[in-house]
Amino acid sequence: MTAEAAKPSDLPPFDENAFDFFEAAKPTPLLIDSPHSGRIYPEDFRTAVPETVLRGAEDWQVDSLFSDAPAEGASLLAARFPRAYIDPNRRLDDIDPALLDGPWPEALNPGPKTALGIGLFRAKTGDGKPLLDAPLSVAALQARIERCWKPYRRALQEELDQVHRRHGAVWHLNVHSMKSTGTAITPDGPGAERADMVLGDLEGRSCEPAFTAFVAERLRSFGYSVAINDPYKGAELIRLHGRPAENRRSLQIEMKRALYMDEATVTATEGFEPLRADLRRLVAALADWIDRQAS
Repeated sequence: MTAEAAKPSDLPPFDENAFDFFEAAKPTPLLIDSPHSGRIYPEDFRTAVPETVLRGAEDWQVDSLFSDAPAEGASLLAARFPRAYIDPNRRLDDIDPALLDGPWPEALNPGPKTALGIGLFRAKTGDGKPLLDAPLSVAALQARIERCWKPYRRALQEELDQVHRRHGAVWHLNVHSMKSTGTAITPDGPGAERADMVLGDLEGRSCEPAFTAFVAERLRSFGYSVAINDPYKGAELIRLHGRPAENRRSLQIEMKRALYMDEATVTATEGFEPLRADLRRLVAALADWIDRQAS
């Protein structure tokens, strides 16, 4: 069976359409990016699973949950393409050669994510079953890189650099959602219980402890349980952009999907709006805290 998820016939090409960017009404040194909430499925993307299984790979509606952030001083960058098509939170060489219909033109260095089936090009569903129905065309995958991965990465780098030039510092929130319990392809394993929110700072390497501690304290004050670096420590984007010695701080947030959605039907629950309101409160408090740090 082939998934046909949200594929209008007049889809624009990606490139400059690979992302949406919402500038803050009153800019602060805070930028939020949502690399996995994209839900425009290009015509050339074919899989072996039903639509609801495929869409389980999305950080469903995370960009919408943070849609009030620009009103509170934080710019928001969100991918439009789905992570199952190509993942902007992975290295370009994090590819399993077994997925390809021919040789890749450069050296590959598949890492732990690729071993789990969730490298640059996703190969497995959440329960570890095959996602794809055929080997992938090398030429088509190179086109995905040019049309999706590179524009998103470039936009994030340029926006972070601009904030840093303007303020002399930048705080970056990399936002995601996570399945409510562990799976066959997650570090904690099938059925593992999770906190409501998981903050990842690469064990303190991507930002100072104060940034992580402030976000954790604020979320707990709203009534959420919070874990730090367990089971998610952060991935490529915060590794790349979190350089606290250069006044560049990055923190990853993973939100339990049961807080706001039905994971089986990929639909919103009554928890959606309360979570969105809490995230607006979080961004407002964080922007105020950052202004005090930067002054």
